[in-house]
Formats: sequence, C-alpha cells, structure tokens
Amino acid sequence: MTNTSALSATRPVRVGLVGTGYAAKLRAETFQQDERSHLVAVVGHNQEKTAAFSQTYQAESLSSWEQLVRSDVDLIIVSTINRDHGPIARAALENNKHVIVEYPLCLDVAEAEELIALAQTQNKLLHVEHIELLGGLHQALKQNLAAIGTLFYARYSTVNPQRPTPRKWTYHQELFGFPFSGALSRIHRLTDLFGTVATVSCQNRYWGTDPEFYTACLCTAQLRFISGLVADVTYCKGENLWQDERKFEVHGEKGGLIFDKEAGILVQAEETTPIEVGARRGLFAKDTAMVLDHLFEGSPLYVTPAASLYALKVADAARRSVETGETIVISN
Repeated sequence: MTNTSALSATRPVRVGLVGTGYAAKLRAETFQQDERSHLVAVVGHNQEKTAAFSQTYQAESLSSWEQLVRSDVDLIIVSTINRDHGPIARAALENNKHVIVEYPLCLDVAEAEELIALAQTQNKLLHVEHIELLGGLHQALKQNLAAIGTLFYARYSTVNPQRPTPRKWTYHQELFGFPFSGALSRIHRLTDLFGTVATVSCQNRYWGTDPEFYTACLCTAQLRFISGLVADVTYCKGENLWQDERKFEVHGEKGGLIFDKEAGILVQAEETTPIEVGARRGLFAKDTAMVLDHLFEGSPLYVTPAASLYALKVADAARRSVETGETIVISN
C-alpha cells in the first residue's frame, strides 16, 4: 500500500470529482454527509449535466479535468471512462493530489506500474476501488472456502442481455478497453480468492458493424492457478444474449459453494446448507469512508494498488491470448 501521511483533522479534505455518473453520485453523497470532507469541484463530459450535478452537491462546475488537477483540492476522484483513468491519475499525482480511481487504474500494465511508482515518490494515496471485494457475496465465499476442502475448480459467469444495446462508452472498444481489463473485478475476485495464476487462455468476440461501438461481446477465459485450481470466467453483454446470469461456484474435495445472484448454498455429501449473503448496497459509501479513515487515522484499506495491478496483468495476459491464439504463461 502506498505510504501516506495522515492529513490534518482540523480541516475537511477538499475533494474534486471527475465524472457525474452512478458511482460519482454515490461518492458525492458520502462526501456531503461526512464532516471530514468537502466536495469542492466537479468535471463531466456534458456541461449541462455537470452544472446540474454541481448544483445538487453545492460544488463548482469546472470545464476540464486539467483545470481540476491544478486547483487547490486535496483529493481527486476519477470516476469517468476507463480510457481516461491513467492520464487523469498521473496529472493529479504530479500536482500532489491524493487519488481514488474506480477500477481499472488504467488499461495498460506499464502505465499502471508507473502510476504506482509515482504515488510512492510523491507520498500520496493512490487507491483503486474494488468494491466487489467488500460485497456480501465475496465475503461469504471467503468465509466458507475452508468448509469444502482442497479446491480444484471455480466458475464465474456474468451475462447481461441488453436490447437494444445502449450507445454508451461501455460498448466502445477504445473507451472501455479489453473486456476483462475494463471489467477488472471479474479477474480480481478470482486472484483475491485463489492467489497466483500460472497460465491464461482466452477467447473474445464482438458483434456489430459500427467501427466505434459494438452491440455485444463475449469474453471467456480459463485461468490455471499455481495451486492447481482451474477457473473458467465469462463476461458477456449486449443484444445477442438472451438470459441474464450472475453465478459464482467453487468446487472442493469436500463440497461446493454455489452462488446464484444473491442466493448461496454450501453443498456437502450429508446436507445442503443455505449461506447468508450480505447486501450489495452502500459499498461505494463504505469505500469512501475507508479512504477518509486512512487519510486521517492511517487505518488500513481493504485492497492495495499492487493487488489491482496484478489483476490487470492477468487480464492483459488474457488479451494477449486472444491476439495470439495461444495459452499465455504468466511470469510471477
């Protein structure tokens, strides 16, 4: 974790926010309610929407993120399109700001390594949000793994049919990035649970004739961990899908853990036991509060930039597997 000195608790942290979407809204609400922080300025892609957002949270509406990173804020939140995460985080760190980035930190592994090194040099916080690790399902998985013995297989599948496909940046190859890099939590949840990856094999397909936006994608990979466990992970979305799915299952020699949407069960030879899964609500607020706790009190965060970087390296290996048609060996 980046070594950061606690800020003075005698004044609120001055916060600048890049983005006006769902995550940005939840961040703004938390900062507004926490006396340790004050949302000062907001930057968005749409001037009218940004002005309305800023008025709602009593913040100044700025015209560019370049203007924001040069302002007198203490902490910058990067909550915008994936392609822009890296440049904004770099500029913020170079201007001596603490930084929160919604995952991924960026879309390029080498750039991510440079940003982590820059944060350490500047002695500033660089926190890459991965709220799924805080979620009830992930925590329930971790708490029950020991009950199923030696692990040998996992499957994680998220299928999101959307008809018609929205013309949004999340369906744009350049703006969103390679599917497992843009949706990095799919990989990070596996590496958080099962550790080091030995090899990755991946296939990816897009649909749509528009040169910029696609109408559907299917990305599926097999990860072999050094422990011997094999994990299949699938991420697909768009018009060509017909049934939504959020399923995570782990199989061990003494039983299995099956999570289908928000319902979980522990399956063993003798019995099947329901598993309580905590709510998904409030995770952005929890992440934000933990960052403020870290800055003021030095309390630990739940994820490190290094862990996020490792997940990005695995996702990039999946991308290279698609390009080469080969299984990629990850050097650890």
